[in-house]
Amino acid sequence: MYIVIMGGGKVGSYLAGVLLDQRHEVAVLEANRAQADRLSIELQGQYLIINGDGCDSDFQEDAGIRNADVFVAATGRDDDNLVACEIATRVFNVPRCIARVNNPKNRRIFREVGIESVSSTMLIANMIEEEALLGSVGVVSALSRGDIVLIELGIPSRMKHFDPEAGVPAYMIALPEGALLAAIDRREDGDAEIASVDAVLYPGDKAVVVAEHDVVDDVRALFANL
Repeated sequence: MYIVIMGGGKVGSYLAGVLLDQRHEVAVLEANRAQADRLSIELQGQYLIINGDGCDSDFQEDAGIRNADVFVAATGRDDDNLVACEIATRVFNVPRCIARVNNPKNRRIFREVGIESVSSTMLIANMIEEEALLGSVGVVSALSRGDIVLIELGIPSRMKHFDPEAGVPAYMIALPEGALLAAIDRREDGDAEIASVDAVLYPGDKAVVVAEHDVVDDVRALFANL
């Protein structure tokens, strides 16, 4: 694939290096001359370095944007990432554009204009919060769009509304919209199974739930109050 990256900082340069190691062709747009010069020496593989503003359509064209399979805006400035992705999408019809979002509050704006975005800040914060506040709850994996995760939630030994010996029928767990019970990790036999409507969860089991970031807190509260 041919990938154009705007931003040659820590995120952009690391991404470029990984993609080049996987034998993709990469072009990097970097406005800072010293940074661009450094990248031209450090990177290895089939790459192109353009010293210019990635928000400028002329520089995007110089980077071969018309032939790009993917455009990634990876600067530390959300406004620039948004503008650059809009140009790549609307002017050059790049099939896939991905923007780095530094302030998680801005993700709503990117979603509203239809730009795929990833907020590493939010993903990391979510992982730390889940691990620190609830040992039985952990982020297993962040899916490619960055707004959906797989989470593990332990079934408490002391339940408020269910008999621990009888367990909790899966169909009685009223998950919010945007969340789905996908699998159950059984404590007793150390095995996992796909969740079905007839499944029963017991204390010590772990439920694997697919959820949007916006409802993770609601899902966590629901399992804590079984």
